[in-house]
Amino acid sequence: MSTQGKLKLFCGNANPRLAEEIADYMGVPLGAAKVRRFSDGEIAIAIEESVRGADVFVIQPTCYPVNDNMMELLIMIDGLRRASARRITAVIPYYGYARQERKARARDPISAKLVANLITAAGARRVVAMDLHASAIQGFFDIPVDHLPGVPILAEYYQNILQHEDVVVVSPDLGGVTRARELAGRIGAGLAIIDKRRPAPNVAEIMNIIGNVEGKTVIMTDDIIDTAGTITQGAQALMDMGAKEVLACATHPVLSGPAIQRLEDSPIREVVVTNTIPFPPDKQSPKIKALSVAPLLGEAIIRIHEDLSVSKLFD
Repeated sequence: MSTQGKLKLFCGNANPRLAEEIADYMGVPLGAAKVRRFSDGEIAIAIEESVRGADVFVIQPTCYPVNDNMMELLIMIDGLRRASARRITAVIPYYGYARQERKARARDPISAKLVANLITAAGARRVVAMDLHASAIQGFFDIPVDHLPGVPILAEYYQNILQHEDVVVVSPDLGGVTRARELAGRIGAGLAIIDKRRPAPNVAEIMNIIGNVEGKTVIMTDDIIDTAGTITQGAQALMDMGAKEVLACATHPVLSGPAIQRLEDSPIREVVVTNTIPFPPDKQSPKIKALSVAPLLGEAIIRIHEDLSVSKLFD
């Protein structure tokens, strides 16, 4: 791998453990950088090694605290650009503000587009993201975006543990059907859909289930588990419809507010997520299993650096 001297990895405070895993996978040390705060809360970044002419990758999901992590990313990109890095790629495993990607009502902002503009204006020349809430966000950027799916990682896990089960993959809403169909196709399972309407933000009302789940092992899949209302209500509805057991999976474990308690109290046997977002101690649960995205992101970084196809990773 031709990474000596020219490829450099940096990270902020958002998910340093994932950045270390990626660095270990690639055999490339993390760059020397310090992130600190002034007494008024302003962020200060110090890049403590030369990046002149380097191909630099900044690993920083914009998860909670979203605005702090976003500003760290923007300021670090600006510092690297002013230090004459040849190319800066923002590696954003979880893209904050992705759920504000359209005008749902009059006078709504499109915050996901604003964030794309900020990242580009700061000096990023490429973006790597995982499971954007809406694929159309790729088009918000005027620079290349490599959009990596989480489904292959989840599918590999289920292929190994559910070889002899009668499995149905369930989308918790109509918007997630494409993701559910891909997971079902990869593990050779059936497909069902929960048709629901949402009367208010973070409030889900389940209407009915399209497809047969009776007597089957059901896997509910989504891109994000936030307050866990959708997925736990869906799990109960599936059990009421005669499902044998309910498993759940998602790429991004936002797990805000009452999420952990809801998952603990739900009939879901296991929740499989990835480590795009770090797990503080208050978000640990025996029901939750995290899979690492470090090998996938590491391979993507190597391929981008060497000008190879990233899509070949999923063929």
